[in-house]
This record gives sequence, structure tokens and C-alpha cells, in this order.
Amino acid sequence: VREAELAMLRRADAPEYNTLSVMSNLAIAYEALGRPEALQAKRDVYYGYLKLQGDEHQHTLNAASNYAWGLVQLERFEEAKALFRK
Repeated sequence: VREAELAMLRRADAPEYNTLSVMSNLAIAYEALGRPEALQAKRDVYYGYLKLQGDEHQHTLNAASNYAWGLVQLERFEEAKALFRK
């Protein structure tokens, strides 16, 4: 369902903020299902917010934290540490 929602928003040329919000929800759903694309989705959300709102905006910081925790779960500690430092 979330994948269909994301596809619809992209076709409708919805504002990037709305698309990122749906992508974030999709990443959470992927993670809950144990799907490997969860980390890629979290990364895309983080870089999307970074580009859209800058590195100190609350949404960017939340997305960075989500991405970093995904990296920790995969034991990619050095990459996660770099994000946590931001």
C-alpha cells in the first residue's frame, strides 16, 4: 500500500516534502518486514531532507538518526558514527 502511495505521489508531482514523508513510512514498513531495502530507503530519505531543508533542520536530523540506527543494526559502526556526530 505504501509503495502504491509513493508511486502515486511521484506521478502527481507532489511536493518533495510529502514524498519524503511517505518514503520514511515505507522505510519503517520495510524494516518491520525485515526487507533489505529498508536501509536504502532510509538513506534516500536522509539525503532528500538534507537537500531540501539543510543539515540542521529537525526532519534532516531525525532522518540521519534513523539511517544511522539502520547502519548500527547491520554493524556498520564507522558509517553510523559519522552520522551520529552530525
